[in-house]
Amino acid sequence: MAWIKRNLWFFIGGVVALGLLGAAGFYNYTSWNHNSEMLDTLKEHYDTLKSLSAPEANPGNETVNKIEQAKDQEKQIRAWLDQARTWFAPIAPIPPESPVTGETFSAALHRTIDALQHEAEAAHVQLPPEYGFSFEAERSLVKFSPGSLDALATQLGEVKSIAEVLYGAGVNELDSIQRVHASDDDINGPQSDYIGDQPVTTDQAVMTPYVVTFQSFGPEIARVLTGFAGSHHCFIVKSINVQPGTGSSQSAPMGMQDRFHGRNRMLPPMENPVAAVPGKGGLNTFLKEQLLRVSLEVEIVKLQNKN
Repeated sequence: MAWIKRNLWFFIGGVVALGLLGAAGFYNYTSWNHNSEMLDTLKEHYDTLKSLSAPEANPGNETVNKIEQAKDQEKQIRAWLDQARTWFAPIAPIPPESPVTGETFSAALHRTIDALQHEAEAAHVQLPPEYGFSFEAERSLVKFSPGSLDALATQLGEVKSIAEVLYGAGVNELDSIQRVHASDDDINGPQSDYIGDQPVTTDQAVMTPYVVTFQSFGPEIARVLTGFAGSHHCFIVKSINVQPGTGSSQSAPMGMQDRFHGRNRMLPPMENPVAAVPGKGGLNTFLKEQLLRVSLEVEIVKLQNKN
């Protein structure tokens, strides 16, 4: 103890030096251990990269069969693709026969226009007078521009599908369905039947645009969008434009029928009905609706046929 007292500062310095040496040794050990772990990780990644770049793939071993795993994954991908294709069901051309001739297309065109007019009448959907559903240029023809019949048959089938979505939604009026030019004969028809866009073709699909204009009330617009979204044909609504309709706003008492353009329409119930407005006579007005004019840009997506 006397020696420590005489050499106190030397003793304290020695203890501090030993502590520093111990800390340095511990740091070196942990650093070496960390470096060793990083080296093992690097080696593992290098081995993985080396195996992937090997000229012959490793089929696995007695516990892991990579070939069977790859086959199972391929089955899963094909099953997913088959399921996805159910929402890209192609729309059948009209007429469906191939090759399409001028006589068969002319007859099919007249039958389809007549059928769509009768379906509109049954659904209480008003059409423009003698409406040709964008085929006014071809309506009176029996000979058609060379090379155009397949495209026209495809468009006729697609226009029919679009119209039937609108009929199913119960719109009040169908003003127009506009399509892209598909034939040199189209220049002789009313240009209001067409849009300036063109189909877009990729390795996977063909996307064909249409513009649909109709008049209806709010609930029918929602049903139109639901009809396009729920179809097994791939309709994509690219844009929607809503303006006041050309008809006057309609008022009717709750639970009564509103006759608009010859169509019986039950007004939907209101969650918070407004108070009745006294009138000069007859029934009180509970609901006032505004007819809307809607333009939709609709794109039809058709998958490319690949083996």
